[in-house]
Amino acid sequence: MSDDGLRLATEAMRTAGVTPAAVSVFADYYRQLEAGATGLVPESSIAPLLDPPRLDAVEVDGDTAREALSRTVILKLNGGLGTSMGMARAKSLLPVRDGRSFLDLIVAQVLAARARHGARLPLVFMTSFYTRDDTRDALRAYPDLPVDGLPLDFEQSSEPRLRADDLTPVSWPSDPALEWCPPGHGDVYPSLLGSGLLDALLDAGFRYASVSNSDNLGAGPDARLAGWFAASGAPFAAEVCRRTAMDRKGGHLALRRSDGRLVLRDVAQTPADEMGFFTDTDRHPYFNTNNLWWDLEVLRATLVERGGVLGLPLIRNVKTVDPTDPTSPRVIQVESAMGAAIEVFDRSSAVVVDRARFLPVKTTAELLLLRSDAYEITPEATLRLTSGSTPTVELADAYRTIAAFEERFPAGAPSLRDARSLRIEGDWTFGADVVATGDVVLGPEGGTIPDSAVLSG
Repeated sequence: MSDDGLRLATEAMRTAGVTPAAVSVFADYYRQLEAGATGLVPESSIAPLLDPPRLDAVEVDGDTAREALSRTVILKLNGGLGTSMGMARAKSLLPVRDGRSFLDLIVAQVLAARARHGARLPLVFMTSFYTRDDTRDALRAYPDLPVDGLPLDFEQSSEPRLRADDLTPVSWPSDPALEWCPPGHGDVYPSLLGSGLLDALLDAGFRYASVSNSDNLGAGPDARLAGWFAASGAPFAAEVCRRTAMDRKGGHLALRRSDGRLVLRDVAQTPADEMGFFTDTDRHPYFNTNNLWWDLEVLRATLVERGGVLGLPLIRNVKTVDPTDPTSPRVIQVESAMGAAIEVFDRSSAVVVDRARFLPVKTTAELLLLRSDAYEITPEATLRLTSGSTPTVELADAYRTIAAFEERFPAGAPSLRDARSLRIEGDWTFGADVVATGDVVLGPEGGTIPDSAVLSG
């Protein structure tokens, strides 16, 4: 039955115009599922990564940095809709500060780096079938952004969701779009090759790629990092940060005991009875920021050698075909993580960077923090912390969606510059010019915070 499932799935992908490289990757993962693979990484198979190099302790020659940046492309993952926040379009189009979206600020960061360093520095977004049109419409506001005829985007692949009971493509006539899913950001590799963009970048003289999520405004162009990566000779590198209690669910790097290679382990790859090891921030002290550096020449040679299949670890993601209906058929989404490619290449590396390189927005609480005066926008369009430490923000479920969040902060975010923490347990609506200081807790009773109120712990 699964043989028939693979045939039906790959035929559907070819009919939909999915690149041959992506079809080959899907087929490889399908055979792993068929053989019972779970993609789990047990604790006994890895050792903690304890002492990676620190960027602030590395000497980087200025000329080396400028030369490396001049041969670097900035690549942003932009396939997400922000569904966890109730959005139905590209999350990168969500306003962050002063009416400017993630996309606007990313473009501003790249243009500022071009002016400062005299680098060509192309910017490319990996979109999905959900985000392509919205992203292209937004980029039309920047007619001078393209470099050397290179496109501003390429599209992530899509693949059929598979029934969990027999591994055949699921059928859902009431909403056929739910029959398909993106294959995780590990798809960036076959899609980059299959789109022809990888060859185009190399032909245009680019050697390195700085890759990150579009919702992480901390990961702007960085000449010093580019210089470090070029001088290291590594084919692949991951930026890591020291884990805190807030990072216990984030994927961490470790060393595979069998060969000493760096590997990435995510929550979905951890056995349920070993989650205590995964969340132990002392045992596994460094998490993956998903800011990566690639040597494009090595990447292309490896992809070609392997027929487009890097062999990233499988992530077996089980859902229901209709996420709003728990009684709908269970399906398997075959996924992979971009950072998992660290185990593919000899001499892959990791480098510890400042926490300022990791400012993702996955929740409205994180968005509130970036919209507040706890951060300021620099002339280079980067975010800079205005106080000694980042306040902790926790919002009740009433604030989960963007629409609900905006209703409760109609005059904008409160001042958090002098706050250590803000925990909102109930449904509160904020007036204008509210100031929070110290540790603030608003209880479950809910209500209205008047204009110019000062909230203190």
